Amino acid sequence: MVVTPEREYAAFARAALPRYGFGARAHVELLSLSENGTFLISEGARRLVLRVHRPGYHTRTAIESELTWMQRIREDCGIATPVVIPALSGEAVTTVEWAGERREVDAVSVIDGRTGEECGCPVPYEELGRISALMHLHAEHWPLPDGFERFRWDFESSLGPAARWGRLTGAPGVERADNAVLAGAVASIERALRDYGSGRDRFGLVHADLRMANIMVDARGGITVIDFDDCGFGWYLSDLGSVVSWVEHEAETPDIVARWLRGYRPVRPLGDEDLGMIRVFVMMRRLMLTAWLGTHPASPPAKALGTDYGRGTGALAARFLDDPDWFRFGDRALAA
Repeated sequence: MVVTPEREYAAFARAALPRYGFGARAHVELLSLSENGTFLISEGARRLVLRVHRPGYHTRTAIESELTWMQRIREDCGIATPVVIPALSGEAVTTVEWAGERREVDAVSVIDGRTGEECGCPVPYEELGRISALMHLHAEHWPLPDGFERFRWDFESSLGPAARWGRLTGAPGVERADNAVLAGAVASIERALRDYGSGRDRFGLVHADLRMANIMVDARGGITVIDFDDCGFGWYLSDLGSVVSWVEHEAETPDIVARWLRGYRPVRPLGDEDLGMIRVFVMMRRLMLTAWLGTHPASPPAKALGTDYGRGTGALAARFLDDPDWFRFGDRALAA
């Protein structure tokens, strides 16, 4: 029998059940399978969300560091995040074995509500901007614990020849004719980032994936930030680039940015140089996602978008290079 990724991750999830005090008959429901396998585990009134990590992406120490920061911003800043549920051993991360292989597993509390993609309601981008500013302030001033380990989202790891999410060349929808303009956009981004610099006031610990699938919105419009799997050291404003993931080309996207900034800037001020870099981080995220689709062909976004997203990336890169008015988010953002 062929073991599909879904069956494989589910087998590890079931192997982890005793670690959290669940019986063999507990209900195991797949919530998502993208980078990791995430499951809702329920037995009677008890519920938790169990994450089975893919092999080779994070060390155990890096996962523990992720969970530490997620908990600290909850405790220090009042930002709603999932609560870590330790295994019966007291470990935040536990190692389980199935079919001779080992995977790291962790668990968090269940968050009620719907994701920003699913809620069917206006997303409170101003509140998300405020939350982002609090996260960045915390990262800017928090003394990292001994042994804290997360990777970097610098230029090389984002768009360099050995980029973590893959290369643009050959990504779905990217034609050979697009390569020159995409290379020009990458070079322009590299120059802009070098000039902008990576001082402590602009580069630090970021969520790195604040797309709508990774925020939960409750009935009152409250936001819980989830899925810190990609958190690491990067430019703070790259978090804004991830907020507009998949919709960088849409006409209403600059308004989303303006609303996010209205929530962000009263908490953590931004100067003209920062504001001028927003279009760079939006384009940077677009290029990263285009490459990601090529390395994750079985992911839900890749299946839903097909080649359309990649085909549009070349045209967007041309606008980024040739039109200085591309991505003007207007005076509304500057009024804060």
